[in-house]
Amino acid sequence: MTTETASFDALPEREAHHPDNAARNRLVIGLLLVSTFVVFLNETIMSVAIPHLMVDLGVSASAAQWLTTAFLLTMAVVIPVTGFLLQRLNTKPMFMIAMSVFTAGTLVCALSPGLELLIVGRVVQAIGTAIMMPLLMTTVMSLVPPEGRGKIMGNISIVMSVAPAIGPTIGGFILAHFDWRYMFYFTLPIALLTLIIGSTRIRNVSTPRYAPLDVVSVILSALAFGGLVYGLSSLGEGASHPSPIPAWAPIAVGLVAMSIFVWRQFSLQSQDKALLDLRTLQHRNYSISLITMAIAMVALLGSSILLPIYTQNVLGLDTLQTGMILLPGGLMMGVLGPVVGRLYDRVGPTPLLVPGVVAVSAVMWALTMVGSATPIWAVVAGHIVLSIGLAFTFTPLFTASMSSVPPQFYSHASAILGSVQQVAGAAGIALFVAVMSLQTAAGAAAGLQGVEPLAAGIRSGFLCGAVVSVLMVVAAFFVRRPEGGGAGGMSHGH
Repeated sequence: MTTETASFDALPEREAHHPDNAARNRLVIGLLLVSTFVVFLNETIMSVAIPHLMVDLGVSASAAQWLTTAFLLTMAVVIPVTGFLLQRLNTKPMFMIAMSVFTAGTLVCALSPGLELLIVGRVVQAIGTAIMMPLLMTTVMSLVPPEGRGKIMGNISIVMSVAPAIGPTIGGFILAHFDWRYMFYFTLPIALLTLIIGSTRIRNVSTPRYAPLDVVSVILSALAFGGLVYGLSSLGEGASHPSPIPAWAPIAVGLVAMSIFVWRQFSLQSQDKALLDLRTLQHRNYSISLITMAIAMVALLGSSILLPIYTQNVLGLDTLQTGMILLPGGLMMGVLGPVVGRLYDRVGPTPLLVPGVVAVSAVMWALTMVGSATPIWAVVAGHIVLSIGLAFTFTPLFTASMSSVPPQFYSHASAILGSVQQVAGAAGIALFVAVMSLQTAAGAAAGLQGVEPLAAGIRSGFLCGAVVSVLMVVAAFFVRRPEGGGAGGMSHGH
């Protein structure tokens, strides 16, 4: 194994960071950023379309919800395998696989006559999406010297924040004027263009090495991450759309599979054969950043589900107006991404992260007071402050977490980060929606009239988020700047 582990690094650091390669590196990272933007935009453009699809395709809410659930499930199953793929394959083939699969999935969605094929298309899209983010992260860590990482991570957080923010707005606009298939016709040419440019311009910037694939680990990770995401998703839907399978069953399967998966990774990693090398978690700063990120994802995705329900069903706005309410915050987050990134390179994570998580928590507490009489300007203002807080949260967390592990663990660190984000996101949605549904039912039973039961349910959902956000504030104080600014000068924690 010694010869194989010797070539563990993505590229010899001197060569990767050499000034002569700067233009090539910028081009590769730029193409990956644009491609990731496209796949992230696709993830949220669908969020406003579910009610339209129910009418157009004549399906129930629980059936239409599979468009989102199947997407999340596929992501949860594929992301753990990307750590292995990133070691075995070079940058260009990985990019070509991800964008080709994503483009094919988009085409299937655009041409699908009914729900079944549309779900198949979403699953294919999700496979491409799942590969893109770890590929981008691992490539950035390999190519960018520690002192410049904050700036690039700031650009990554633009992709992560602006795409989800403008997705519902674009989706709302398309649905107001065109058939739902145009959401995919909109994404398709952009995906094709990035695929064509990438095929001619992207360069291989990593050194593949032999990495064995443990098939048992792949099956266990699919059961573990898939079971948890599916169980948590159906827990959220269960209150409003009872499922034939009780939500606790897949969660129980997921937890048992996760325990066996973790045990198996520990036994394989001494021979460098683990699917996800959990030695990554021995780096304390990475683990704390990961926990803080998971809580932030619970807050972000939970609130991003509840806010549109609140604006449409309590305040009576349509999808386009809802999109417009959420747009200023998303754009603000995008504008701040590079600024926060440059500040990170100067001052490190703590001075940015602490005010960021405090702002997020404050808005969560404020949202526990919304009702049918809340003015729209207050919702817009709250969402802008929430977005600013998240901009100051995600960039420092991405940079501090990934810079805390040595280069041979980059692919594992980005795969673990992606997996945790998926599970935390599903947990956030499940928690907020389940609490909202239960409290709405209780309010209706207690005799509340009109939209008041739902308003009470939404306040309870946000109360959950507010309590969870306090944990994030506590965790943020423990995130440190990686020693030596990055992986180069670190104590390895073993």
